[in-house]
Amino acid sequence: MKVLVAYYSETGNTEKIAKAIHEEASKDHNSSIKKLKELEVSDLDNYDLIFLGSATHSSDLAKPVLNFIKEIPEKSNFKLAGFVTHAVYLPSENEEITASHNKWAGRTSQTFKSLQDEKGIDFIEFYSCMGAPSPPIEEFIQTSVIPTEEQYNQYMEIVRKHPNEEDIKNAQEFAKRVLNKIA
Repeated sequence: MKVLVAYYSETGNTEKIAKAIHEEASKDHNSSIKKLKELEVSDLDNYDLIFLGSATHSSDLAKPVLNFIKEIPEKSNFKLAGFVTHAVYLPSENEEITASHNKWAGRTSQTFKSLQDEKGIDFIEFYSCMGAPSPPIEEFIQTSVIPTEEQYNQYMEIVRKHPNEEDIKNAQEFAKRVLNKIA
């Protein structure tokens, strides 16, 4: 099977996850990895499965990825799996954390899933993990999202450690699941 891992990354977080997915896909498949800017939409027709990754901006995929997927024609023959990195805690049993995730990163999975309805693309699965924020996002979080210095410092201590080894392992497991579903 021909697999493409395509991604858009500003800080290197999404690139780390893309490399982990590519490493897993390369074990048993003909896998390529490319930055989004290296691709034309017509290149996608050369693959059976595409893992498409993005940083999260304004609760959704980054604009370059949104613009790219708008150009994907209807009824494309490849299957799609999406992945993102973001600077918010993953949803949990804590309603406040889940609400924060939904507000700041919640549209990403829905955007990928909408490609199935809008363009007839077979969407397989979605993966997300925390990633250290860029300096402008750090500043935004400090001034607009987290109310106290103590909470901000605790948050930054956690988020700067991502993606970590567990995130990489989870990304590889995600790739393995997706590949098994379509093999």
